[in-house]
Amino acid sequence: MASKNKFVQAAIPRFDGHYDHWSMLMENFLRSKEYWQIIEDGISAPTEFKALTNAQKMEFEARKLKDLKAKNYLFQAIERPILETILCKETSKDIWDSMRKKYQGTARVKRAQLQALRRDFETLQMKEGESVMSYCARTMETSNKMRLYQARGACLSP
Repeated sequence: MASKNKFVQAAIPRFDGHYDHWSMLMENFLRSKEYWQIIEDGISAPTEFKALTNAQKMEFEARKLKDLKAKNYLFQAIERPILETILCKETSKDIWDSMRKKYQGTARVKRAQLQALRRDFETLQMKEGESVMSYCARTMETSNKMRLYQARGACLSP
């Protein structure tokens, strides 16, 4: 019996408007492909390309190729209307920074969202006819959202 392909291609996380969730998934995806460092550090063209040694030129070309691959993944993750606003970005780092600037909430917005989640958590009640599993799932969903906002830097004073 012939075995099917053993390597399952991981799905590229699609941006659905929820930046914090998408960025966490996309960062993990890019780290698994070994492209995250290029997004963190960026790529800059050397000022004097002619003065570089062959090894340095090859290293630069390899970084450019990694950057193109990372850009490709980002392009696949972003819907066309949003993509059209970032097509002018030169590097994967520029695209990532642009997405962060446009879609990541400010500290004040995050605090307000965390406060709303806390209020929701404190007022959670089982609905009429709701199963215990469903109630636990809603509780965990709210709790996980609160944890995500706290991990992303929002702070909430009691």
